[in-house]
Amino acid sequence: MNNPTDRNRRAFLGVAAGAAAASAISLQALPKSMNATGYDIVSMDGTALSRAIQARHLSCVEVMTAYLAQIERLNGRVNALVALQDPDVLLTQAKACDAQLARGEYRGPLHGIPHAVKDLQPVKGIRSTQGSPIFKDFVPATDSLMVERLRNAGAIFIGKTNTPEFGLGSHTYNPVYGITRNAYDPSRSAGGSTGGGAVSLALRMVPFADGSDFGGSLRNPAGWNNVLGFRTSIGRVPSGSRDTWIPSMSVTGPMARNVADLALLLSVQAGYDARAPLSIDGDGTLFRRHFERECQGKRIAWGGDLSGAMPCEPGVLELGKAAAKTFERLGCSVEEGHPEFDFDALWRAAVSLRGWMEGAGLLAYYQDPVKRAQLKPEAIFEVETGLKLSAYDVTAASVTRTEWYQVVRRFFERYDFLILPTAQTFPFPVDVHWPDRIAGHKMSTYHEWMKGNLLVTMSGCPSLAVPAGFSPQGLPIGIQIIGPNRRELDCLSLGHAYEAATNWTNARLPPLLLEHRS
Repeated sequence: MNNPTDRNRRAFLGVAAGAAAASAISLQALPKSMNATGYDIVSMDGTALSRAIQARHLSCVEVMTAYLAQIERLNGRVNALVALQDPDVLLTQAKACDAQLARGEYRGPLHGIPHAVKDLQPVKGIRSTQGSPIFKDFVPATDSLMVERLRNAGAIFIGKTNTPEFGLGSHTYNPVYGITRNAYDPSRSAGGSTGGGAVSLALRMVPFADGSDFGGSLRNPAGWNNVLGFRTSIGRVPSGSRDTWIPSMSVTGPMARNVADLALLLSVQAGYDARAPLSIDGDGTLFRRHFERECQGKRIAWGGDLSGAMPCEPGVLELGKAAAKTFERLGCSVEEGHPEFDFDALWRAAVSLRGWMEGAGLLAYYQDPVKRAQLKPEAIFEVETGLKLSAYDVTAASVTRTEWYQVVRRFFERYDFLILPTAQTFPFPVDVHWPDRIAGHKMSTYHEWMKGNLLVTMSGCPSLAVPAGFSPQGLPIGIQIIGPNRRELDCLSLGHAYEAATNWTNARLPPLLLEHRS
């Protein structure tokens, strides 16, 4: 690695074509690495990095220095990290973390680790925009519940990860920060809405990432950037929403480069909080202590395209089916099959419930003519979908959702897991808003191309996205390991065995990363 003290530090830049750029921050000379090169440090698994810091084999200053240098080298190519903080302030925080360790004060598994929060979650003192010009200057005074847990575990917040406006759509671009580009091909979409997190992970600019998922926002970008994302069960990670009694189908979860790191971050995020009365009770540390289990003999169903209900681009199903065959080598049985249902009726119910849930949070902006003019068409679509619904319509859609849940529950009496693709297409060009046609089928809404993911959301089941391979053009895709409701540990266990057999995240690194390795 080039010695960071020998180079003139450029600004942190956001690629924001046609949009307001992130604030440029000049980097001053950074301390020299003490025991390892910067590339060695950013290449470490998050779990190994956490242990090295706790054992004081690496200082928090070394770690922060390495990540700041990596961000400087690569972020301008992909625009994944935004609202980046002053490096001098971050290094001061890292020194304070080192001083705590010297006094025997260890805050938790994220002690001194650089972390960027998805720009849908408020972080005290850091600009939190939700990708919307309405909030382009908003600086929250408090953390969200999830961010509070990360802070208490010792994380140092270096900034935010980019997201679509209000998290709507599985393509990360917005008028505040611009487009986030795919880690493997910058001309392609990073996915979304946790696109910034997935790209930052793949390019080793952060060791962990958090995200949220309504219709695939942790799963699609993970698959498209050759990393892992975990949609958890509703209530597994407490959420401080306006309405604590009717929770959204959107959940918060971890993203990482391997299962152990995923389990570590989930162990910090998960657990009951009295401010979220429907959150699930239990000890979050269970996830990082018990995910290495035997998976031999597990019964697995490969669901394909749900008998045509979720049309897929050529190549997606072939890679998914080949990845599913990996489980046979692990001693599992794999059959083709999926829960049977009226998927058209289920899709209509999903669109209605999403419009009601998402539209409720956007209604006040829609009713203000000045703010409505600043909303993207997808936001207006959700509000207007919700406005057309009566309470009885919402109830009917929820009943359909319940019927689907019961069908899936019975399906899991015959199988332990269901496997589906993480997306119905490979990453598309960044100048496309969303695919309007897949395999000859016209998409009638901005999110229909993510139909398969949203139908999984409707089941309430946890879904672990793991890499499945690459198209002939070098574009990544993943598979979802879907388990019964609240069986996150089972998903992690099977994912861990699959990871040991495939090792995709290390076996095929992003070309950008290889170009800048030093």
